[in-house]
Amino acid sequence: MSDLHEALRDDVRVLGESLGRTMEAHLGSPFLQRVEHIRQLAKSARLDENASQDALRQALDDLNEDEVLPIARAFTQFLNLANIAEEHHRVRRHLESAGDEDAGVLDGLLHELTATGLDAETLLQRLGELSIDLVLTAHPTEVNRRTLIQKYDAIADTLKQRDRGEPVQTRLDRLVSQIWHTNEIRQNRPTPVEEAKWGFAVIENSLWTAIPEFLRLLDRRLQAQLGVNLPLECSPVHFSSWMGGDRDGNPNVTAAVTSEVLLLARWMAADLYARDVDQLRAELSMHAANAELRHLTDSHPEPYRELLGRLRQRLVETRDGIEAYLKGQPSNPERWISDLDELRQPLQCCHRSLQESGMACIAAGGLEDLLRRIACFGLTLVRVDIRQNADRHAEVFDALTEFYQLGRYSEWDEARKQAFLLQELASRRPLLPHHWQPGEAVLEVINTCRVIAANPAYSLGSYVISMAGQPSDVLAVNLLLQEVGVEHNMRVVPLFETLDDLDHAPDCMRDLFAIDWYRDYIDGHQEVMIGYSDSSKDAGQVAAAWGQYRAQEALTELCRQAGIRLTLFHGRGGTVGRGGGPSHTAILAQPPGSVGGSLRVTEQGEMIRFKFGIPEIAVRHLTLYTAAVLKATLSPGPAPEAAWRELMGRMAQCGMSIYRSLVREDPQFVPYFRALTPEQELAKLPLGSRPAKRRADGGVESLRAIPWIFAWTQTRLMLPAWLGSGAALKMAIDEGQLPLLHEMYRDWPFFQSWIDMLEMVLAKSDVNICAYYEQRLVSAELHALGSSLRARLQQAVEQVKAIKQEARLLEGNSVIRQSIDVRNPYIDPLHVLQAELLFRDRNQPDQRLEQALMVTMAGISAGMRNTG
Repeated sequence: MSDLHEALRDDVRVLGESLGRTMEAHLGSPFLQRVEHIRQLAKSARLDENASQDALRQALDDLNEDEVLPIARAFTQFLNLANIAEEHHRVRRHLESAGDEDAGVLDGLLHELTATGLDAETLLQRLGELSIDLVLTAHPTEVNRRTLIQKYDAIADTLKQRDRGEPVQTRLDRLVSQIWHTNEIRQNRPTPVEEAKWGFAVIENSLWTAIPEFLRLLDRRLQAQLGVNLPLECSPVHFSSWMGGDRDGNPNVTAAVTSEVLLLARWMAADLYARDVDQLRAELSMHAANAELRHLTDSHPEPYRELLGRLRQRLVETRDGIEAYLKGQPSNPERWISDLDELRQPLQCCHRSLQESGMACIAAGGLEDLLRRIACFGLTLVRVDIRQNADRHAEVFDALTEFYQLGRYSEWDEARKQAFLLQELASRRPLLPHHWQPGEAVLEVINTCRVIAANPAYSLGSYVISMAGQPSDVLAVNLLLQEVGVEHNMRVVPLFETLDDLDHAPDCMRDLFAIDWYRDYIDGHQEVMIGYSDSSKDAGQVAAAWGQYRAQEALTELCRQAGIRLTLFHGRGGTVGRGGGPSHTAILAQPPGSVGGSLRVTEQGEMIRFKFGIPEIAVRHLTLYTAAVLKATLSPGPAPEAAWRELMGRMAQCGMSIYRSLVREDPQFVPYFRALTPEQELAKLPLGSRPAKRRADGGVESLRAIPWIFAWTQTRLMLPAWLGSGAALKMAIDEGQLPLLHEMYRDWPFFQSWIDMLEMVLAKSDVNICAYYEQRLVSAELHALGSSLRARLQQAVEQVKAIKQEARLLEGNSVIRQSIDVRNPYIDPLHVLQAELLFRDRNQPDQRLEQALMVTMAGISAGMRNTG
């Protein structure tokens, strides 16, 4: 660990000592000594590969029901504090380099692109056409409570003060004490509206600062490298949200909730803009102005303040009007700002006046920052997507066709469905009967569409259809939107999730493009969503990754031939089993031509905070996203060689066969999974507003991808991320294909990205910890399956090392390697404790045990830096 930066080690030490003093003050010296004894046992067991964890396990097994919770909390809070120190260290490095790292990324890319013959104007034009839409989702993987996140942020700010030499120990001790005396686990699940407010808070506390910093950085590098400036109205990055709009399997997201979240987004935007305009009014006290501004303000002695005062009044009217409306009080929506130009034009007028009056340096300050925020955030901060399952739309048409005595829609074949939907789309008469009284579920779908009709187009993103598989799934939504009076052509986006759906996605879209009505509707632009989570859960990671790649290739070629601009929407999660990993690497690993200047991607759960919760880190990720999308657009990677494709196809088939033979067909697998992991207990952890299962009575097949992965991560087997992949690689190596695998790793970004992500997750796995869970929780007749799975994991490790030609995993990535090694002595006690708590709670349930169990889940998640 000596390579770890001295300043980071010092921060960890200071925070750890503060936590120790807090625990000692609360629970006494013997408790602190016991925690330290347990830590030393865990550390000793890790230092010697042949050492046993028996002493550690005995020390934890001896704890009584009143002792387990504080011990679990001690190690959990240390891991959370270590995470804060690590994130602060990343910020420190950013500040020490004065942003040189981010500037270097952009400079290197611009140099590379100009070397290919692209001129400055063309590059600027293509940059202005980029559309990178980061979609914030409320998928329940953020374990930490919002109140604790705020305290963690306060510690990070205090560490910044410490770096400046300010005396902060008392403040740190107070914050650590507040954290220690606050329950880690929410008492209740957050509501969808609370989740949306959390998303808005990330924008207010971090992205509101980060966006103008990022756009200024981009502007400076363009000026330095190419002699051109980024226009103030240009932002390659925008934000959307599923919070309050994603109702797939979440009965808590209703039409009323979506309506409230849409209004809250407009309220929050008006409030933030009003604050910025207030600040500008304080700054722009000058009297010199051009003729345009003097005319607009009747030659007011302080013309900038006069014009900004009028704008502020309109923003306050909008904010207060929305607030009154939300409270059920009288309010006139026609008085709210609803045109972006009404917000932007007064500011542009001030900007022109300052420049023409010799005050360009003033114009380049807060005024330009505000104009750049408007370019990114618009009038609503985020555009809210709507997501609903295809079956729910079919239920609406079942009810309608039965009402009209036409039969049952869902029993019709695809041709009849399409004919009916297209006939109704072309009809001038209403489809929905005036006095129709459908069931509650059907009415909810229709009311959601009515909310879309009642809100401005600029506040809404896409309508995503999960489990889409046929053209009728898309046309059904088109018809519902038309029937309730939606006047704009909202993007209706099929989400292809299972491997079978991905394989048939090109056929589905080809059939849609053959329909004249549909071609007119999309007006030359189609968005398609690729599902990562469910395809991996369905077929295993290697088959899913290859299926996603092939689907994107085929869709890209189909749209090219049809003259349609394609936007691929990547439903990626934070973990490898859900398509996670470094975003810029993943973008560059996409099939050549598939990015094409536009990209939508989900940012989920705790990854939102990790990537965008701190302004300096957010700037880094925004830079990497923009650079990767621009490079993938203008200088895409190579298409795979025929030999690579052939081998990848066979490996995918092999991996899927192994994965499905175990997960779907082995009768021992589900009992083993449920005994080994905290899958059942996970449902008690109030992570998000969405239930853990799609159906309350469903088995493991109905378990969502997030808890599926969460459960395996807790035991360190990490099965969804590698099962099948190891067998696929072994098959190729046994066939003598190792030289070809080396070539693929060296020359094919897709394969390199896949192997690197596989390596990372294998490095986080631990067969010894998993074996202990098995020993403590799983009946003897299932142990053979466990031994087989662990042997497969170790086999996968050896194959990845052979491909990367390394003696140890992550040999070339010391930062991640050391991060894992440093955390292990603090995670190990939590694993041992969790296994013990699961054993006790399953045999004699106890509220104290359940609370401690939930804390261990949170602590392991913090230590692994991954949940689902």
